[in-house]
Amino acid sequence: MDDGSPSTHDTGRTRGTARGGTLTRSATFLLAVACGAAVANVYLAQPLLATMGRELGVGEGAVGAVVTLTQVGYALGLVLLVPLGDVLDRRRLVVVQLVALAAALVVSGTAPAAAVLLVGTTAVGLLAVVAQTLVAHAAALAEPDRRGRVVGSVTGGIVVGILLARTVSGALADLAGWRAVYLASAALVCVLALVLHRALPAGTAPASAVGYAGLLRSTVALFAAERLLRVRALLGLLVFAAFSVLWSCVALPLSEPPLSLSHTAIGAFGLAGAAGAVAATAAGRLNDRGLSHWTTGAGLVLLTLSWLPLAFTRQSLWALVAGVVVLDLAVQAVHVTNQNLVHALRPGAGSRLIGGYMVFYSVGSASGAIAATGLYAAFGWGAVCLLGAGVSGLGCLVWAWTGRVPAPTAR
Repeated sequence: MDDGSPSTHDTGRTRGTARGGTLTRSATFLLAVACGAAVANVYLAQPLLATMGRELGVGEGAVGAVVTLTQVGYALGLVLLVPLGDVLDRRRLVVVQLVALAAALVVSGTAPAAAVLLVGTTAVGLLAVVAQTLVAHAAALAEPDRRGRVVGSVTGGIVVGILLARTVSGALADLAGWRAVYLASAALVCVLALVLHRALPAGTAPASAVGYAGLLRSTVALFAAERLLRVRALLGLLVFAAFSVLWSCVALPLSEPPLSLSHTAIGAFGLAGAAGAVAATAAGRLNDRGLSHWTTGAGLVLLTLSWLPLAFTRQSLWALVAGVVVLDLAVQAVHVTNQNLVHALRPGAGSRLIGGYMVFYSVGSASGAIAATGLYAAFGWGAVCLLGAGVSGLGCLVWAWTGRVPAPTAR
């Protein structure tokens, strides 16, 4: 079985992408844009739930399945597709996934019934994991002493993509309807496939005798062998469950009386989370300085505290803004720290490690969406905030209980 040792992959380069094994700033920026544009598709539906429900004739609790199944598809993609980056030419893998993602977006945007929409959005989630293939690629190309900054910058692009997804989705839906959101994204993804086909290193598929089944089994074996991976995956599950508790259903109280905000206004609140992009870069730098343990603890404490202002969303939109800023900052600080530590365990198995870690991210996101939308329908916004605070506090307990896990040395 492949033990994740470094292989000969990613040796090819294209001009402007890498110099002497180091990513240029322009290449890092391109990868950040590509990651953001890909992962944004997972979050397009969040400001649109009320409109989708009315047009397709489903209730508040049921329409939350759009968000949930997108996350389920994303989790499946992390298991089935991302590990392929360790054994296939990543450029070809990325381009094929993007073309298929565009097709899934077209199916979602033209869905005549709720069942077709659910199938389409599940496929969107499955294929949007191309963003994680690009994260692993960026980490593999970066020098070890700069890996934290590179991963932080690329993850910052993902944060911006998530935020712009909600804002642009809401604005475009007000102008042309929710279907136009998915069709416009399909066009953007096609352009992205062309650009990355020209810009990514051509590379060669790494020499490996491991078949597809063996590749998947080796991902499980990595979890059995690495305690740090298990701890960081659990923390990732909890922080993204809290993240999803907020963003999967915050559009519902904002779209109802007395607030009754438009899609554009609801989407604009996502911009308040721009602090998350700043936190991603800063956390990467702190990781390079060996401060990952305390960065994680500070992020989890802030995540728990963020639910206090969020509880007053109906009374003050400024409270919502404050809570969103703190929550997104905290989530991204923990997430970037997790990714840096996980990839450093075995760089030759970077795609499997990041894919496996991100499975827990998706499980947390899906669980948060299911719980939050159901809880909101039954008990209202206050209960949702209590849930978010409880999940965040549990993350603090896990961090304190597991203590300092030794930082990995690349093997």
